[in-house]
Amino acid sequence: MSYVGRGVTDGEVGGGGDLEAGAFGTWVTQMRESIDGDHGADVPCGTCTACCTSSQFIHITPDETETLAHIPKALLFPAPRLPEGHVLMPYNERGHCPMLIDFECSIYAHRPMTCRTYDCRIFPAAGLKIDEPDKRLIAAQAQRWRFQYPSTGDETLHHAVTAAGSFLRDHVEMLEEIGLPTNTTQLAVLAVEFHDLFIDQHDDGTATTVRLPDVQGVRVELTRRVDARRRR
Repeated sequence: MSYVGRGVTDGEVGGGGDLEAGAFGTWVTQMRESIDGDHGADVPCGTCTACCTSSQFIHITPDETETLAHIPKALLFPAPRLPEGHVLMPYNERGHCPMLIDFECSIYAHRPMTCRTYDCRIFPAAGLKIDEPDKRLIAAQAQRWRFQYPSTGDETLHHAVTAAGSFLRDHVEMLEEIGLPTNTTQLAVLAVEFHDLFIDQHDDGTATTVRLPDVQGVRVELTRRVDARRRR
């Protein structure tokens, strides 16, 4: 997120018209780099604090020492099924991040990587809608984004990401067997991360057409990539 400011109400989120999301191909490249941890997401949030006020647990890794130094230890607890040192920061009784004070992030310069990489454009990119009632503000803001398609390659990439989103949504049992989370946010992230399995490419790497791979092929490739990630 690029800015956190005054709180946004139900009436304001989703009621301000369309938002420019940028060229799809450029966004996908930057989002994949963000997922890989190369940098944070650059989201034109304006005054929106929907993601900070939607009952979300914030994952913090052991190497985020600067972040951990600015959060009271009493607010953190061990992250289930993750190695020692990985922690979660829960939301408060209002469903707000406890570090959000007067609708401003009190540790913005030291905020967790989870916050730095969060981008609600990922939902319209993957063609997935959030249906959790406590995340209605995110859902309303996400539906306002409109991507641009300066080339046919941008359109093909978007079709591939939405094909990946639909495929993953319809095969959550496969993801659970591999050990991957299956909430809407994680499905959207996976759709961006693994959309290349759903496209045919030219030798120069540009996308040509969308294809639907077989389930077993996706299972094998996802397992291979996840295992490689866990060995890092």
